[in-house]
Amino acid sequence: MTELFPGERTTGYDVTGRLGTDYYAVFADLDDADREVWERAQRFVDEVADRMREAWDTAQYPLEVARRFGELDLLTDGIDHPALTRMSPLAAGLVNMEVSRGDGSLGTVLAVQGGLALRTLALFGSPAQQDDYLVPVARGEVLASFALTEPDHGSDSVSLETVARRTETGWMLRGAKKWIGNGASGGITFVWARVDDEGADHHGAVQCFLVPQDTPGYTGTVITGKASLRGIHQAHITLDDVQLDADALLPGAHTFKDASTVLYSTRSGVAWSALGHATACYEAALQYAQQRVQFGKPLAKFQMVQERLTGMLEDLTAMQLYCRWMADLETRGQLRPVQASLAKYHNTRAARRIAQVARDLLGGNGILLEYGVMQHMSDIEAIHTYEGTESVQALLIGRDITGMSAFA
Repeated sequence: MTELFPGERTTGYDVTGRLGTDYYAVFADLDDADREVWERAQRFVDEVADRMREAWDTAQYPLEVARRFGELDLLTDGIDHPALTRMSPLAAGLVNMEVSRGDGSLGTVLAVQGGLALRTLALFGSPAQQDDYLVPVARGEVLASFALTEPDHGSDSVSLETVARRTETGWMLRGAKKWIGNGASGGITFVWARVDDEGADHHGAVQCFLVPQDTPGYTGTVITGKASLRGIHQAHITLDDVQLDADALLPGAHTFKDASTVLYSTRSGVAWSALGHATACYEAALQYAQQRVQFGKPLAKFQMVQERLTGMLEDLTAMQLYCRWMADLETRGQLRPVQASLAKYHNTRAARRIAQVARDLLGGNGILLEYGVMQHMSDIEAIHTYEGTESVQALLIGRDITGMSAFA
């Protein structure tokens, strides 16, 4: 077999079938541009693997790795803007898959910095805001966060209570946010707040504000005690009468629907991320079964083990097909948000199943970080929840197929 990168590991989707991971050759027809981006992501993962393993074990957030991500121009997440390098939807998905296959915290850096923060700025920011921050955020020179979720409003984030009030010179923000990746990184935060401006047309509307994290009244406190995504910090943010100039408002964001537009765009990324985690778990289980000898023969020679590996591959192949078809729909401009919801719903559930079987197949070794499965299993629990829980995705899909809403 010809290695894609001599001296380095080959991607599990190599169509020559090193591990048979791409059983249906779902990614066999990539063009040169998409393959180059994917290979660049793979080299990045190899480069930072040891550092991220240490970071996860010690609950550190290596900011230099996040910045390296940007140096390699891997954070743009398929965003279409003249100042950014354009990735196809398929290439953007493959980057998400590959970095999550290496480390789930890296996948979350991409989701936060590129998928949420950079996309918010590119879609809704003023020309001046974009001139100041678009390229620095894309290059990882400025770390950025997207602050929507609140301590009392997760799945019902439309009910957010953070308020923005008019002042003589601009705006004042008051409230709290929770689970905000990069929210204590020293960069900038895009804060979504409900406008309290009696008599104005936008009174009660949800709008977005660009807040430098060194602004007085802004406090980002790292959430500790996490058992998932330990290599990136999420923050609990308090906004204590934060004073902003008038130009802090993002002029393109007018309602909560604009926040939803960003979330819908990143939901497909979660499906790709789940695929990366599941691939890592499947490969670990397959390699272990081929190498581990018990009762005088490799585990892979036992009928029960072969059946379980087959079930894992069944789930994994379905995940690949969801992701590839979703990317093709997006390329044609035909992807509906609820279709991304179905991919996220299916893939995080399937990733959970694959991780559970992989951990069991490794026996006692399955709980050791050196084998990777336990780390991926823990990280899958986080992506299963964020960008909309399983229950919320089911209600979005249910509303679409029945024409009736069960949210209220």
